[in-house]
Amino acid sequence: MSAGDDETFDISDTPEKRALRARLGELREEHRALDNAIFALQEQATGDALQLARLKKRKLVLKDQIQWIEDRLTPDIIA
Repeated sequence: MSAGDDETFDISDTPEKRALRARLGELREEHRALDNAIFALQEQATGDALQLARLKKRKLVLKDQIQWIEDRLTPDIIA
């Protein structure tokens, strides 16, 4: 790394943390895509209720996975 790099060195950065951050980005992108799909399906007059329920359930699963990863990446702070 040269002195002009924008990235800062983090000694606690590990391959596992980088993998978790990459996965977190993928999950957030999928979550946003599901938001759009759910919105589009709700706008249709003949929207499929079963498909809508499946999309919403998948979105909740993604939210749980996102939260789990965020918890792993956030250091524990004892107050």
